[in-house]
Amino acid sequence: MGKVKLDEIDHQILDMLIDNTRTPFTDIAKKLLISAGTVHVRVKKMEEAGIIKGSSLTLDYVQLGYAFIAYVGIFLEKTHQTKFVIERLEQIPNVTIAHITTGKFNIFCKIRAKDTTHAKNIIFRIDDIDGISRTETMISLEESFNDKKRLMHTIFNEL
Repeated sequence: MGKVKLDEIDHQILDMLIDNTRTPFTDIAKKLLISAGTVHVRVKKMEEAGIIKGSSLTLDYVQLGYAFIAYVGIFLEKTHQTKFVIERLEQIPNVTIAHITTGKFNIFCKIRAKDTTHAKNIIFRIDDIDGISRTETMISLEESFNDKKRLMHTIFNEL
């Protein structure tokens, strides 16, 4: 399947939806001076092309009591254990992201916890997974930015 061509209207629709996926199509239409039906058709086209994959809700984990973030690099005993370990990591709800990587670690993941004691318990659960030889943990002191729009605008400028 070839690359889908997006125009400036598509870019503006995506821009608004990235800010708030719950923005009504009628509001987008008013701002862009097009019909809500046009917005609907364009969003549907981008969904069918696989450009838009669902929508998500952004939670403020600090408000929910989960301000502690750590990144855990995982060393495996054998690389063929990767799938098994990933499946076990998925069973730990505090592991929010996991990547199979090259370089120093076999797997690199992000965890969210209430505090250091809670994080320690999560890391111990990770360490107990069969196939993991050891882990290295880095504590996030602050998330400086988490900007989805900058890359999107760069991609749009390349099209």
